[in-house]
Amino acid sequence: MLAVEDWAEIRRLHRVEGVPIKVIARSMGISKNTVRKALRDDGPPRYERVGRGSLVDAVEPQIRELLRVTPTMPATVVAERIGWEHSIRILRTRVSDLRPVYLPPDPASRTTYEPGELAQFDFWFPDIELPVGYGQIRTAKRLPVMTTVTGYSRWSGGLLIPSRDAADLYASWWQLLSTQLQGVPKTLVWDGEGAVGRWRARQPELTGDCQAFRGVLGAKVYVCKPADPEAKGMLERLHDYLEKSFLPGRTFTSPEDFNTQLAAFFVRANARRMRVLGCSPGDRVAADRAAMMPLPPVPPEVGWRKTMRLPRDHYVRLDSNDYSVHPAVVGRRIEIHADLERVWVTCEGAIVADHARVWAQHQTITEFEHTVAAKHLRHGRADLLRPVADAVTGEEVEIRSLGFYDQALGVVDGEVS
Repeated sequence: MLAVEDWAEIRRLHRVEGVPIKVIARSMGISKNTVRKALRDDGPPRYERVGRGSLVDAVEPQIRELLRVTPTMPATVVAERIGWEHSIRILRTRVSDLRPVYLPPDPASRTTYEPGELAQFDFWFPDIELPVGYGQIRTAKRLPVMTTVTGYSRWSGGLLIPSRDAADLYASWWQLLSTQLQGVPKTLVWDGEGAVGRWRARQPELTGDCQAFRGVLGAKVYVCKPADPEAKGMLERLHDYLEKSFLPGRTFTSPEDFNTQLAAFFVRANARRMRVLGCSPGDRVAADRAAMMPLPPVPPEVGWRKTMRLPRDHYVRLDSNDYSVHPAVVGRRIEIHADLERVWVTCEGAIVADHARVWAQHQTITEFEHTVAAKHLRHGRADLLRPVADAVTGEEVEIRSLGFYDQALGVVDGEVS
């Protein structure tokens, strides 16, 4: 076979220098027919082996007939049907080549989102050990980080929260929407979180809390089907990015420190250029937010809230921890509130306890003023107590003696003075 360099030289001599075919053949030691063929060919010479056929050629009509009836028939079943006794590899290759002829076209569609259309939410559990105070440490299973990604701008955010309980979930969900997204996408996507909803009877079923929450927002909540990771692929990629780019080389001293570092990381992450967008999420988030629904004028009720009558030991329990309450309201009905950062108690509109929320478990948190007040009440010196101010008006709230509440609860006998 003529070498490529000889083929190129023949064409140069004849077309550029005008050397006759006879002279080229004599000078290069080849036949005139070889020179003529080199001038006729549009491309360089290639070595091509003549096909010798395959064992599968004899049974191809049978394979075609089987695939015509059942296009998805596996190659192993085809081999069984036609009595194939040779290597399955060459049969599988031929079946793969023939199968598309009998399968209907199934093109994949590209998923695109309009501005303000959608945001995905899920939990990420960082594989770290985090100090939470009182000598306690939490590991990955008890470190839920709620993450979010918008469909149009790919803008991402996240927040470490104390627990996956419904009260904390909706409090953090609202915080992400109100402070980070700064708007409400038309559709909010979750991956089957128990406090949000689940698939039942082949359709999503939202919890009562979720229905109330989305009703205030005016948004649609979609729960992904089980075993459907592609439905929230953006979040899966975000979690992988956090594992590889956020965690390595970092140490955290507290949940507050974790959230501070995470917020700074997302600022940089949202400024990086993404190939799929051709720009950074920060360049598109303004259009995303402009198309979102505005935040509701009255925020939804989220966080912990329960009502009870304050017992004589003037402590209330929240998430396994006991928090002290001003003893002047012993026996009266109180309302316990908590968000991601604070625990506070009100009685008829007056704040009678206000504590930072503790992430450690099975702890007793006592305010010094409450201890002193309890001591004065036990000794009948209620006149020494500092009045409790109303949280709204600032007016002083009456503080009755502890004996009044003892009698009201039937603890002691006697007349109420």
